[in-house]
Amino acid sequence: MEKKKFNLLEWVKREFKTSVILLRNIPSPVVALFVVSVITMNLLANKTIYDNGWLAIDGGILVSWLSFMSMDIVTKHFGPKVATKLSIFAMLVNLMACVIFYAASKIGTMEGFDEIFGGTWFILMDSTIAFILSALVNNFSNWSIGKLFKKNPNGPGAFFVRTYVSTFIGQFVDNLIFAVPTFMLFMPLLHPEWGIEWTFLQCVTCSITGAAVELLCEIVFSPIGYKVTNVWKREEVGKEYFNYIKSLEEPCE
Repeated sequence: MEKKKFNLLEWVKREFKTSVILLRNIPSPVVALFVVSVITMNLLANKTIYDNGWLAIDGGILVSWLSFMSMDIVTKHFGPKVATKLSIFAMLVNLMACVIFYAASKIGTMEGFDEIFGGTWFILMDSTIAFILSALVNNFSNWSIGKLFKKNPNGPGAFFVRTYVSTFIGQFVDNLIFAVPTFMLFMPLLHPEWGIEWTFLQCVTCSITGAAVELLCEIVFSPIGYKVTNVWKREEVGKEYFNYIKSLEEPCE
């Protein structure tokens, strides 16, 4: 059988249609909570909420666990590729929100609003890169760990282990990739008047501590996530998407 040549235009059309069907099939509460958590996390990253010289924590820690729990739920039911697509969609919405916030900050004279919502280009850039890379790490590590559970892959033990391990690793990657350029390079170089400059030790300890705190939040709320995945499976959530993906598979000869 002659191998079919790759057609970029056809691939783009197929991926676009797949994504449209996908967004129609992921329950809206999870999509809404995920997108809101990503936007909120980006805003809170501007604020250092604790700094004692060797340990520093930014405000994003308060909500980032929700982003990762949402990704874990989607990864369990739909797979890592779908969770990554949803992450990219959330970041695109976040970029749109940042543009709107920036435009609003330039209108009027409310300086407090400007400082909070005006944003800075390097924080947006660092948070975007960090989140996308950490999403890849979280989603595919979650899926890979789940494959190790042969006897009961859908049981609570498998769900909790894959969720906890992938969350800690993903959160650490997210925190470190964001903290190093933001607090060691851009802030002290471009805005020394802010008085914010972290050491590499602070970046690492913040990343570990942040991952541990976010893991604790995940442990508290993961039973809800497990119940959600069971409901999705029982109610055949995403049936249209799965059927469409199956229809695209070429028969083996």
